[in-house]
Parts: sequence; C-alpha cells; structure tokens
Amino acid sequence: MGQDISIEAQRFKIVREGLGKTQAEFAQMLDAGSSTADIERGKKKITGKIVTELLRQFNINPLWLYGNSYNKHLETSQSTAPKIITMDVSERENMIMVPIKASAGYANNLQDTDWFNELPAFNIPLPQYREGSYRAFQVKGDSMLPVLQPNEWVMGRAVESLRQANDGKIYVVVTSDTVVVKKLRKDSQERVMLISLNNEYPIIEQDVAEISELWEVNSKLSFDLDVHEGQEAMISLKQGLDSLRDEIASIKKGT
Repeated sequence: MGQDISIEAQRFKIVREGLGKTQAEFAQMLDAGSSTADIERGKKKITGKIVTELLRQFNINPLWLYGNSYNKHLETSQSTAPKIITMDVSERENMIMVPIKASAGYANNLQDTDWFNELPAFNIPLPQYREGSYRAFQVKGDSMLPVLQPNEWVMGRAVESLRQANDGKIYVVVTSDTVVVKKLRKDSQERVMLISLNNEYPIIEQDVAEISELWEVNSKLSFDLDVHEGQEAMISLKQGLDSLRDEIASIKKGT
C-alpha cells in the first residue's frame, strides 16, 4: 500500500504549481535545499521556516496549508484603529473631543501626540464606555439631518479594520484630509459608499486605502432642546394617527 500524502504536502505542491515554479526553483526561493520533491512526496516535513516564507512571500495562510481553513491566503485588512490615545491622571483612557474647528487639523495630525494633548477630553462613567476606545466628534453641516443636527456631538467606538464595519451604520470616517460623519455601505474590498441621511447630498465613493481611522457612532450629545420644524410635524402626525386609531377602536366597540 502506497504512502498517504499529508494535506500540507499536497497543498504545498498546489502552491508551487500555481506559481509556475519547478521544484528546484521553489526550493531556492524558500531556502529549502536543492529541491522540494521530498516535501511533496511526504518524505520530508515542512519546517516552520518554510511556513514563514510561504506566508511572507506569498501570503499563504498556515491554517489553509494544514487543512484547517478554506482561505488559501490570509486576509490583509488595513488598520483603521486610532493612532494615538491619551490617558487621564488615573491612567484611564480619555475620550478626546474633536470640535469642528479642529477637524481639519485632526486628519493631518493623527500621529502628533502634542497636538492631541491640546484637545479637550473627558470620561463617561457608564458601562457602555468601558470596553474599547471612544472619541467625540462635532457634527458639521446638515448632511445627516434629521438624525444629527449641526453642531451636535457624536461619540464613536474605534473600529480596528473595515472588515469589522457593518453596512447601514453611521461612522466617523477619517481620511488623509477630512473628517466626515456618514452612513457606510461596503461596495467592494477597494471602495465604500458614504451616504448622507439628507437626500440633498450625493453619495461619496471612498477608496478604502485612504481611510485612516473609523469610529462607529453609538450615541450623541446635544445642547439643542428645541423641537425642530420637521420633528414637530412628525409629532403632530403621530398624535393625529393615535387619535384616529382611538376613534376607530371606539366605533368597533359600539360606544
């Protein structure tokens, strides 16, 4: 009975053939001796050094190599995590506040610790803010009406990579030259759509490679307690519907 070839040996051969290399050429690239023939025949084990070179040179997923993953290549996700955080005197992470006037400079100073230390910061002693990094950004303009009013503040939780972002949620998106608050929709691995809630604003096509930081908005801070015209109309409409519903219920009961 012939010797069974291990899954890693079979997949090692698949990688080599996919690259169009001979056994001698592939061995030289991996510093694996004069030939990879013995590896492919299962007579020689794949060393940790070879696994490392497969990952480094060709992004081969070690879990796939040994039959524990369907993904041949490791997913490479650009980091969108914050570049700088600041701490208070109790060694707790601050929630840095980025007002409208500072938003332009924010994108240009992502790795300038001194610049970040000049920004106001605070802590929220609520359980929702105990896990992860949070940052507050002031809303500029009316593109996110009616949910977000101009000059309100949104609090966002840091997202480590675009892979962790969810379609339809609102994010603070930081690029090399701007900071915007938009609803996000993934279009492809290279591009996302940034959508305003105000239909008067066009959809923005944003290259993923240009996104420096991503913050998922989970709450807002508002100092405007007035009922806005649009909101007042919605409240009036709801009250009218509630009244009509009560009248219909009364008629059905025969009262």
